[in-house]
Amino acid sequence: MRRNVEFNSNGSKIRGILATPDKGTGPFPVAVMGGGWCYVKEIVLPHYAEAILEAGIAVLMFDYRGLGESEGVRQHIDPWGQVEDYKNAISFIMKQPEVDPKRVGVWGISYAGGHVVIVGATDPRVKCIVSTVPVVEGWETMRRCHGERKFSKLLDLVMADRLRRSDGQPSAMMPMSHSDPDNNLSSWPFPHVYEIFMRIKQSEAPRHEHHNTIESMEMLLQYDTFAYAKRILNTPTLVVVAEQDNITQWDLEIQMYNTIPAGNKELVVLEKVNHMSLYSTRKHLEKASSQHARFLKKHLIDEFDISE
Repeated sequence: MRRNVEFNSNGSKIRGILATPDKGTGPFPVAVMGGGWCYVKEIVLPHYAEAILEAGIAVLMFDYRGLGESEGVRQHIDPWGQVEDYKNAISFIMKQPEVDPKRVGVWGISYAGGHVVIVGATDPRVKCIVSTVPVVEGWETMRRCHGERKFSKLLDLVMADRLRRSDGQPSAMMPMSHSDPDNNLSSWPFPHVYEIFMRIKQSEAPRHEHHNTIESMEMLLQYDTFAYAKRILNTPTLVVVAEQDNITQWDLEIQMYNTIPAGNKELVVLEKVNHMSLYSTRKHLEKASSQHARFLKKHLIDEFDISE
């Protein structure tokens, strides 16, 4: 009950997987799913998608431009381009016969957890939002992750790359993370990030490339979801945070959640869970995915008015 799909997003061919539930008959409600600072299909499909499918909801998992099997500048992580990829994924999925175009939700984790807040705030076709351990404000997140002295070096690296690009050269690459972040600048300076993604690459995601353009970092430093969160007036929104998350920082995530004025929002705090364990620890994945499936079922099936 799955097929490979592709669609256009601002001139790039985006590739993904459309999967439908084994039980029931369509057209099904659908969750559009994007990943974090990496490509998604091999990471998402075996884990988070399965609970959503069991709840009777189809899923569209796609790789952003430049990642995985999709076209585009390799490993260039443009958050606003990725937001466009989400919106173009919605346009694509609404035309598919397996799917009910009136019942579209968006799901995201990490960087995509922030993207779905922006998409849900600006695209009225979105009927509910599931945001898990989201990046909500790039500058503060990076300042905390790197510490004041390393953050200054990071800014120097970003500005040197901007000078390089002004001479017509492409942006240079930097590691996504590193086994020795004390002596090597990287985007996410945590040794366990490197270790976990290397294991994922070996076991599940062979196309994972553990680096990104330095310009991607500059774009992250400009990223802020707070102005969009306050626009979510009546779209059901689930924000899932991890109590031990020191990467995207759960206190910032709760601040963003409190900015959402919608009365039909919900906050779930996963105790004794951290950011990367939501990629690597099955028990923690199941904790989060059960909440995702419950919320999507409630708002796309149980309480959805088909006459809308």
